[in-house]
Formats: sequence, structure tokens, C-alpha cells
Amino acid sequence: MAVRRLAEVQPDHFDFTPENRAWVDRQIKKYPPGRQASAVMALLRRAQVQHGGWLPKPAIEKVADILDMPDIRVLEIATFYSMYNLAPVGKFFVQCCGTTPCVLRGADGVRAVLEQRIGAQNHVTPDGNFSWLEVECLGACCNAPMVQINDDYYEDLTPENFSQLLDNLAVGRPVKTGSQIGRRTSEPIGGLTSLTTFYGPDGREDRTANQNQAGGPSDQATAKAAAEKSDQDRAAQDLGPGDPKGQRRVAKARPKASVADTKTRTDDPVGAGQIESSAVNKASRKRPRDRQEQPLSPPLPDADRGQTGPGGPKNAKPGEG
Repeated sequence: MAVRRLAEVQPDHFDFTPENRAWVDRQIKKYPPGRQASAVMALLRRAQVQHGGWLPKPAIEKVADILDMPDIRVLEIATFYSMYNLAPVGKFFVQCCGTTPCVLRGADGVRAVLEQRIGAQNHVTPDGNFSWLEVECLGACCNAPMVQINDDYYEDLTPENFSQLLDNLAVGRPVKTGSQIGRRTSEPIGGLTSLTTFYGPDGREDRTANQNQAGGPSDQATAKAAAEKSDQDRAAQDLGPGDPKGQRRVAKARPKASVADTKTRTDDPVGAGQIESSAVNKASRKRPRDRQEQPLSPPLPDADRGQTGPGGPKNAKPGEG
């Protein structure tokens, strides 16, 4: 991060206007006693706006005095955050995004216009209207390239429409914020490619109007959703409520050849969350092949029946049992 220093030329004094001082007092009251330092960033921002877009040293000291903070603590904050301008800026302060997405979309052309129209970075034009600075990502990558002028974003820039934008600002003509090519928010330049039945093919159609059109796409989607919901409700009714034992009862007649007809299970078909009856686990004497027991091993010789082991009868000492 570049070293940020205060401007060489500083005003002799700074104080908040009565209106801004009342605003400052309201901000401080938002925090518990002893926590007034939490308002420092808001107060610095207010001081910068009052002083024409930049923060002089007397303003920093004034904020420190109001919040009962050491001057150096407030100075650390003011020099750390790039949102605070430490030197004079133009009436229209242009922050040009120079990160990769904007560069890939033509930010170099926007920068060339700034250098030609305004000059070097941090230079204020003689009429006081413009100054600019290259900054890191401003979070509008999908509409790159873009700049921030004071508090507004201007997106989808080209050298031509950006030059026209600066001309309009210079003479006081109204300008349009956001996309400069008519893009709607962050939608594709050519219009929507998905969700067209809900928003309309151009993204501007009123979706509530679509819903009110009889037989329109929205009505069809609504009818389909209602039918699916009805099927789900019917399926839930088929299962019915659970009984105290945790089993579920089927309201409709069970299909033919149900496993329930074998009398080896409960009345519920297997697979719907039902519990098998104890009859399933009973061994059937008529069908031994269904039993899961393993065949018995052949009888063990006497030597392996505890006769010769330690403490066995054959190894017992005289007098032992």
C-alpha cells in the first residue's frame, strides 16, 4: 500500500457547522458511555464532506478532541483508509478502477481520457472541477470498465461516452448514473437469456402483469405448481397419520399380492417407512432353507474340550478336584 501523507498546505482552523455539530452529537449518542470512539469514521467522513471533499489536519484534530482520543489514533485511521482524501480534490473526484476485470474490458482507454482531459493523478484542473485517482476494485466488475465520481458509479464506459460524460458534468448538464449503454442493472447486454417467462424476453416486462394475463406463461406455471402441490397433498393423505407405535396406516386398499397377504408382516407394505412385525424374524420350521443359521461344526476331540488345558482334569495335580 502506498504511503499516504497529509497535504503540505493546511488551513489554520476547522470547526463543524452548527448543523453538522448537531449531527455529530446524534452519532455519538448511538454508542454507550465510554465507547464514543466508535463514531470516529463517521465524523471523519462528515468533516471531509464539509471541507470540500478532503480531510485537513485541523479536522482530524477536531474529531480527536470531540471523541477524547489521541490525535495520533485518529490520524492512523485517516491515513489508512483510502476513502479519506488527504489533499484537495476537484469538484468531481473521479476514481478509476484499474484492476484486472476493468482492464480486460477497456479501462486503459478510460484512463487515457483522464490523462488527456485532467492530467496526472491527484492533479486538480485550474477551474477546480476535476481530479482523478486510480483505485482498486470497486465491485462492479460485471459492468466493467467503470469509475466512481464522488458518490456515484458510472459503468459500461467507452472513451467516447466517458468523454461525453465529463463534458456534461463540466457544463452542469444532467447525467445518468449506472450503465452508460442502457444495460439494466447487471443483466446481459443483449437482454435476458434465462427466466424470460417470468421477467419477459427483454427483462423489462412487469412480471405481475404476466401473472394477470389469462392463459399466459405465468398462469401456466402457476397451474402446474398447483397441480404438483395437489399431488403431494394426496400422497400425504394416502399415508395417513402415524399410530402410537410409530407405524403408519395406509388409507387406501393395498394392492393385490401384497406382502401383507403372506401374514409374515404387518398390514403396511415394506418400503414406505413401516416397521416389520416380529413374525418376519421368526424361524420357519417348514422351510429350513430360509433360515440364516450356519451349519454346525463337527464335534471337537476330547483334547479340545477342556480335558488337557491348564486346570483340566488330565493335568490336575494330586489332591485337586
